[in-house]
Amino acid sequence: MTQSLGPVMLDLEGTALTAEERSLLRRPEVGGVILFARNTESAEQVRALAGEIRRLRPELLLAIDQEGGRVQRLREGVTRLPPMGRLGAGFSDMPEVTQRLCQDAGWLLGMEMAACGLDLSFAPVLDVDDGTSSVIGDRSFSADPEAVATLAGAFVHGLHEAGMVAVGKHFPGHGGVAADSHHELPVDPRPLEALRQRDLVPFTRLAARLDGVMPAHVVYADFDPRPAGFSPAWLGMLRQSLGFKGVIFSDDLSMAGAASAGTPAERALAALGAGCDMLLVCNDRAAALEVLDACRDRPGASRLAKLRYGRARPELGCLAALSRWRRVHAHLESLG
Repeated sequence: MTQSLGPVMLDLEGTALTAEERSLLRRPEVGGVILFARNTESAEQVRALAGEIRRLRPELLLAIDQEGGRVQRLREGVTRLPPMGRLGAGFSDMPEVTQRLCQDAGWLLGMEMAACGLDLSFAPVLDVDDGTSSVIGDRSFSADPEAVATLAGAFVHGLHEAGMVAVGKHFPGHGGVAADSHHELPVDPRPLEALRQRDLVPFTRLAARLDGVMPAHVVYADFDPRPAGFSPAWLGMLRQSLGFKGVIFSDDLSMAGAASAGTPAERALAALGAGCDMLLVCNDRAAALEVLDACRDRPGASRLAKLRYGRARPELGCLAALSRWRRVHAHLESLG
């Protein structure tokens, strides 16, 4: 019998499941697996790993960070995507051409990840690059919030053409702080109205079209002293004011930016209480075990199941038979 999805997404040690991981993935609190570079040798190997996981728990969500540029966990057997900032660079001079390129990039990414057996990539980045954040930088489509909204919207359309969901990040915007939330807790002192006029624009414009959103481990001190991913106020705004109806993923609860919320168990309960649907716990097995125990008897939201890839998966070896794939692949590789 197929189990329902739990609220926790875990990572793995290597390129195949260990006996311990097989046991962990059977726990009902688990709802998904995220892959990192250490889990990916090639597209074929990732497809085999996905198959191994699905034979154990066919309903689990399988995810990856595959944005392009420096955030591209799988590099062998798939297209080397350029950073989104490079895709968006021509927007002011050639807006229609640039939108088509972003749409094609989303489609190609969706087709390739589906062929690898995955359900979603945590993309696109909706942060606005204002030159402050090195951790965002060229991961952003543009320094212009309207351009980010337009180009990310085209990318989302491409993902949807491929049958893959779109997960926007990092709500309400990570581009205005210099600190890296992987290593410390950034604080953005700007007033809420400034965020509305800039960082929130892409999220506001795209909320109805996104299937998932990941909030930032950033404090926006003018609005709430808690990081956005632990803030009922921020996540309430996302749901109520912006009308978002999809899945809210926490960013990795093992990041330094999450530490202010307490122990791993306390972080998990705070994120769920704030409105997150699924919790990522990565690169810290002890923390993951603590979170799993804290989430015992907490079923995942029913909306999680809507993120599964619902079409017949394309075969990796057959993508090159598609003229659109050949054209887009050649173009993107030339930019990378």
